[in-house]
Amino acid sequence: MTVRPIRYLGDPVLRRPAKKVSRVDDSIRRLIADMTESMYAAQGVGIAAPQIGVSLRIVVIGMPDEEPFALINPVVIRRSGTRRLDEGCLSVPGYRGPLTRSERVVVKALNEDGREIRVRGEDNLLAQALEHETDHVNGILYVDRLDSKDDLVKLEPAGTRERNEGD
Repeated sequence: MTVRPIRYLGDPVLRRPAKKVSRVDDSIRRLIADMTESMYAAQGVGIAAPQIGVSLRIVVIGMPDEEPFALINPVVIRRSGTRRLDEGCLSVPGYRGPLTRSERVVVKALNEDGREIRVRGEDNLLAQALEHETDHVNGILYVDRLDSKDDLVKLEPAGTRERNEGD
């Protein structure tokens, strides 16, 4: 497993819709392992393949105190309700901003074995991460969802960095 560098806002790979994975094989599983290592090294709760420069529709989510999991070719198939929350991103380090996300989200995807799964998040960090990471594979960043770019807030440097919500 390799920690790969995170791509930042301004990198064109973050703005292109990623390519669908046609076959889940060992190379995809190695990429997922690298993504997981990279996410934890950056202290995130989620990461999408474009964030490490790979234009494939793969995300990894690692909720605190839970095993991380991969979603291959994720598609939000249901969302309901809205809530306002504060969000950050590994690709926009040092900033956060308020935006609207869904209360309930269901994503359909393939797992690492190539089997179809559905993941549901309800009014929690998982629901936020599902939308945030699926946005990434569609070339959308959370800053695109802010009401105004003026809402983006620069964080003060801290001695310890907390895990980023969303990523």
